Amino acid sequence: MEDPALAAHLHELRRGSVVSACLTVLTTPAYGYALSHRLEEAGFEVEQNTLYPLLRRLEAQGLLVSAWNNDEPRPRKFYRTTPAGDRVATALRDDLDRMRSALAGLRERNDDDLDG
Repeated sequence: MEDPALAAHLHELRRGSVVSACLTVLTTPAYGYALSHRLEEAGFEVEQNTLYPLLRRLEAQGLLVSAWNNDEPRPRKFYRTTPAGDRVATALRDDLDRMRSALAGLRERNDDDLDG
């Protein structure tokens, strides 16, 4: 059984990562189901009841736009990033890279201190 505190922290970490992942993938227009599949293939586990509200929120923030494709028997809504969404995606990825590097530096210094 997973520690509840750990589970809560992992949930928060994943939540922020999924926003960055969605904005990264949606530089190319995609349907919700296709986005979900791409995220899953990359290792992001996102439930449908989490993904669609996130997409609506990102659209309300002006980071995504959506349009219906009625060319198929079943209409599908596809999403893509706006220029603002592209800028936010880049900033989130850059900050994630910065934090990953900072954390690696902290671990390395800590390991060096332990080796003494």
